[in-house]
Amino acid sequence: MNAQDRVPALVVDGLSVSHGAQALVRDVSFAIPAGGVLTLLGESGSGKSLLAQAIMGNLPAGLRCAGTIAIGGERTGAADQRSRHAGWGRRVALLPQEPWLALDPTMKVRRQVAETYELVSHPARGHEEDDWRSAKVNARTLADRALASLGLGDAADKYPFMISGGMAQRVAFLATHAAGAPLMIVDEPTKGLDADRRGEVAGLLRAARARGISLLCITHDIWLARAIGGELGVMLDGEMIERGDTADVLAAPKHDYTRRLVAADPANWSARPAAAGAPQRRIVATIDGVGKSFGSQRLFDGIGAHIEVGEIVAVTGPSGSGKTTFGNIVLGLLKPDAGRVTRATGLAPAAFQKIYQDPAAAFAPRASLRRSLMDLVRLHRLDWNVLDGLLARMRLAPALLDRLPGQVSGGELQRIALARVLLMKPALIFADEPTSRLDPVMQQEVVSLLADHARENACAVLLVTHDAEIVQAVADRRIDLQS
Repeated sequence: MNAQDRVPALVVDGLSVSHGAQALVRDVSFAIPAGGVLTLLGESGSGKSLLAQAIMGNLPAGLRCAGTIAIGGERTGAADQRSRHAGWGRRVALLPQEPWLALDPTMKVRRQVAETYELVSHPARGHEEDDWRSAKVNARTLADRALASLGLGDAADKYPFMISGGMAQRVAFLATHAAGAPLMIVDEPTKGLDADRRGEVAGLLRAARARGISLLCITHDIWLARAIGGELGVMLDGEMIERGDTADVLAAPKHDYTRRLVAADPANWSARPAAAGAPQRRIVATIDGVGKSFGSQRLFDGIGAHIEVGEIVAVTGPSGSGKTTFGNIVLGLLKPDAGRVTRATGLAPAAFQKIYQDPAAAFAPRASLRRSLMDLVRLHRLDWNVLDGLLARMRLAPALLDRLPGQVSGGELQRIALARVLLMKPALIFADEPTSRLDPVMQQEVVSLLADHARENACAVLLVTHDAEIVQAVADRRIDLQS
């Protein structure tokens, strides 16, 4: 059978998703051939992740969908979500956007990956006990090999809370990939990863495609879109506004938004002016000989620095080097094994704030976003009008606040988390991958807002980002944990 005659891996026809009377995704249609790739780019909240959830049959409660979906030739109504559940892991697999939510917090890393291999390859019911034991041993071997291939060998015996966000992303990828489903939907597979790890994930996706696996890839990473090739679709306000060969669309975009998206790639940013030095500049925190280890693994040692008001200091180092751990020590959330962190005198307990790498971890899951923010405003006697201004600057509709955290996109939740922290006007912000879920246009706007806030409000920022171009453009200096 010729490739042209093969049944498409995925056909989406007239797919729409709505919340009440509000249309979130409108009449989207596309097809992915067997072994093909479609990458979706677009701003946070444009409907990319909702498309993936609708295809899987896993939309959040309260959302409705219409249209038809065919996976490997099996056609179902989009509204009949339950009919697609039987194909999870066998016909289609989803790597979700939040690695922390994808992993079992009570299960060690090796077991989480091995379990997938075991479920896929275990003998049928009724076989001998020795066959089951052999399958289990083989699954463990495959899991160890897969973990080692992504530099996660040392993480095999750890729980998810003991590893970095970037490492959790790679573990979740391996657990999803192990099932070998012919169609994979990957949602932001490179967020929070350093350049070398991004290359490894791109290599895994290319290798999966070479084995005939079809990919629907949702990303804000223009570099990744180029690296895996295939077709590219650009979404805006719930509609697919442009689609074509990836290289062609990125080289000569036709839609104005696509042109803005490409122009806002961090590689094209201009460097911001450095914070002006002055004799009266104040020190917010002094870091003196700080070191930290977990068991026999030493993350960093002898780190010293002065953090001054108004400056942006990048914390750099490869994934797993302890960047988040270092920031938590500066905040006082963790104790160092050696050294000390001294705050400036007179600062309130809430003067040091954190923007979490995974914003879902920063909100009560069963309270509306409005309720969480109103509690904060009331507790600290803040001005809600200031919050309204921050949300408007980040192009967040007020109606989003009436939803639960799980009912908005990762990028929308990340911006709401940032607005909440800026509202507090802290003396120091530890921004842990604060734009990892944002498209290039919004990422540029949010980083500009964060930098302006630091300058205008005498606030220091400790910035963790995997993107070297962002560090080059906005940081006044850096603390390298691997130097």
